[in-house]
Amino acid sequence: MENIDWKSLPFGYIKTDFNVRSTFKNGKWSELEISNSEMVNVHIAATGLHYGQQAFEGMKAFMGKDGKVRLFRWIENFKRMQNSADGILMQRVPENIFHNAIVTAVKKNAGFIPPYGSGASLYIRPVLFGSGAKVGVSPSDEYTFIVFVTPVGPYFKNGFTPVDMMIAREFDRAAPKGTGNIKVGGNYASGLRAMKKAHNEGFASVLFLDAREKKFIDECGPANFFGIKDYTYITPKSESILPSITNMSLIELASSEGLKTERRPIADTELSTFEEVGACGTAAVISPIKKIVDEESGKVYEYCKDGKPGPISYKLYSKLQAIQYGEIPDIYGWTEIVEI
Repeated sequence: MENIDWKSLPFGYIKTDFNVRSTFKNGKWSELEISNSEMVNVHIAATGLHYGQQAFEGMKAFMGKDGKVRLFRWIENFKRMQNSADGILMQRVPENIFHNAIVTAVKKNAGFIPPYGSGASLYIRPVLFGSGAKVGVSPSDEYTFIVFVTPVGPYFKNGFTPVDMMIAREFDRAAPKGTGNIKVGGNYASGLRAMKKAHNEGFASVLFLDAREKKFIDECGPANFFGIKDYTYITPKSESILPSITNMSLIELASSEGLKTERRPIADTELSTFEEVGACGTAAVISPIKKIVDEESGKVYEYCKDGKPGPISYKLYSKLQAIQYGEIPDIYGWTEIVEI
């Protein structure tokens, strides 16, 4: 293993030693295979290449204060991948294969788990795709499931620091009744143009509005949105939003801290009423938002005017991280210790 500057890690790919694979063929899943290759031999007519039969997950393993390695809420990632498979008619991965694959991938790459105190973690990426040949538009008969891992730093280079975002009215991320509520690659591909524009104009990410009316908040790039006002944690309710496991966790933490919680449609006009806003997801955990710019209307919404995250965002972020790193008891049963 190469020498890694753990505290300077970007959120990017670093080669690790092994990945874990299983294939569905002739009506059954194969035993797990451990591979040291970064390459996949894929049929040129695979449905994952041509018809978008592809889904993935993102989760993390953390080196704890006590020297133990913890997985965070993997069962929720498993459930979400099941929903994604159902959503585009792929073969479901059985729970035992999913769990064994992620645990094996973590164990086989234990040397790449960032040390406690570095602010980094081991990112785990399960991916499922149609690998059988089809020329007509129909579901595949064969599927490949792979889990690889890579050590990562914070998603935004400055970590838990407020960022600026822009509203992208001219782009849609996902349509109602479409695939926005499942974790498939097409949702991310459809957001690339908006993300590129945001980055070119100096913004960290983009805030999507609903595709039907352009009146309600959808997602923050690849993350969920939340706002805080009147001691209430509010996050959008929409059939085109991916259910974030981090957001789900923050709602529970907010409630335990005595906040009210609401999941409901949030009109863009409500942005001016929030005391704190942020994006949340596995990669960033929480990314506080300093400013939102609506280029079409010329409106600018400002938060974190002292340049620091809001107090409630900070409290929720700190508590979630403390659970993940084993700094405080996990009273929710969210973590699983992996014996290395």
